[in-house]
Amino acid sequence: MINKNSISLNKLLRTLTESEFEKISPYFQEVNLTSGTILHEAYEPIKVVYFPLTAMISLVSIMEDGSTTEIGLVGNEGMIGLPVFLGGQYTISRAIVQMKGKSLKMRSDVLVREFKEAGALQKILLLHTQARLTQIAQSAACNRQHKIEARLARWLLSVYDCVLQDELDLTQEFISNMLGVRRAGVTIAAKALQDKGIIRYNRGKILIVDHKKLEQTSCECYRIVQNEFIRLLGSCRG
Repeated sequence: MINKNSISLNKLLRTLTESEFEKISPYFQEVNLTSGTILHEAYEPIKVVYFPLTAMISLVSIMEDGSTTEIGLVGNEGMIGLPVFLGGQYTISRAIVQMKGKSLKMRSDVLVREFKEAGALQKILLLHTQARLTQIAQSAACNRQHKIEARLARWLLSVYDCVLQDELDLTQEFISNMLGVRRAGVTIAAKALQDKGIIRYNRGKILIVDHKKLEQTSCECYRIVQNEFIRLLGSCRG
């Protein structure tokens, strides 16, 4: 059985009461997720859901030419597998582990059964869904309206919120795929942040040096999404 300390690492599950935790804990399994692992492929039925503890997962849209753009980030504030309790069975995006770490997993049919009981788990999953829709919608607006430097700052803040680590294993090629921009654009934006003393970048690692300046450089999209998570789920995000 999973102990409460493990479940408490996931801020969504942390909101459950002692009795609610005891009811669902036997159905969880703790797993180590490695970077690059695909948890759910587009258009394939979702058989397992994940509640990240220290791992970070990207929801990625894939075009016909193979190009990718990240449409959502999920860390220890949420879960992967929304369609299973919404009734859609699958999604058109890919869920891929972006940063390695631990996660809890549960069979989809078990989650659906617990969701249908209309208790606290159902409530927090629905609120999380609304918060996630806000994140995706705001990301679409951000990609259209804001410059790469501000978008990169927003994205790095979101990554930090998911894993709570200042040192991030992120290559510029990977970032360019997630933001849906050319690598040259990411190089220029990362250099600008480094020149301002906000980050340090070297050999596939980014170190966040100044969180305050990073927030000041970010567009308003980060704060909009942050505030919505807090409004709906308390302090679940960040």
